[in-house]
Amino acid sequence: MSIRTLLSALLCLSGVASLSAGAGSSTNTLKGTYPIVLSHGMFGWGQGPQTTPGAISLNYFSAVDYLRQQGAAVYVPTKSALSSNASRGQELKNLINQWMAANNYTKVNIMGHSQGGLDARYMISNLGMASKVAVLTTIATPHRGAPLANIVLNVIPSWLQPYVATVFNTMTSLALYGGAKQDLISSLSSLTTSGLASFNATTPDAAGVKYYSYGGKVTIPDLIQHPLVGTVCPVTGIGGVYYGQGLDSDCVVPLSSAKWGTWMGTPSTPITSTGVDHVQSANNIMGSWFDLNGFYQSMALNAKNHQ
Repeated sequence: MSIRTLLSALLCLSGVASLSAGAGSSTNTLKGTYPIVLSHGMFGWGQGPQTTPGAISLNYFSAVDYLRQQGAAVYVPTKSALSSNASRGQELKNLINQWMAANNYTKVNIMGHSQGGLDARYMISNLGMASKVAVLTTIATPHRGAPLANIVLNVIPSWLQPYVATVFNTMTSLALYGGAKQDLISSLSSLTTSGLASFNATTPDAAGVKYYSYGGKVTIPDLIQHPLVGTVCPVTGIGGVYYGQGLDSDCVVPLSSAKWGTWMGTPSTPITSTGVDHVQSANNIMGSWFDLNGFYQSMALNAKNHQ
């Protein structure tokens, strides 16, 4: 694996920023839904101005403003970009409780992208938050692990891992978090197939909470429609086959690994699209090849109808 591919693999285990969103509907369809919490993935952040040089209110989730226009109260908390599911789950609990108390909310629906779905699962099942969550919707979440995480950890020699981690931890901390501590190795270890096997054994679904899942699928990893993750798509495919998760993926998470609870499928895409990759299922800075607003609206509506 080349250095370029390795760096792409690390960065692509989560989404990136977005400046705009797709079309969707404009009929105030989410009025009456429980407040929505959007839980970001690895290398992610909450909504608002960032410390990234030149950044102006970049959003991890493109559809956040659109969901608000549809009548929903939406919160996008900032957790650690690089940490374990358990650590990020504790952060998520603290932030949600503060937000709910400040606004007198009693229950929320959560939509988690990538590792953000695992944080939410841990929080609900292991940190006493089941009574405050009606519906958890996960999007491109590696519930059974991301072979790409296995491969990255196997490719980097153990003696070199601390140095690589220091570089990524420092870069991520300074770029997005103003010096807050990050932990790349813990984050990657939480996303491996073995890490998720252990996670699932100790994180059963909570009674009273409804679980829905969605994923993305790339049919052809062309670098026009998938400029960021297209380079690692073959690696994910090979890893998926090797670890028994199949060839189909969003270039980062095998489709079979994204399935949890009630599987709702992948977004509808036009005939000219080669699919929805891992980045595009959260935002559209790398290209809007489908109606991302409509996708998030439909997921929020499903949660509203089952809350």
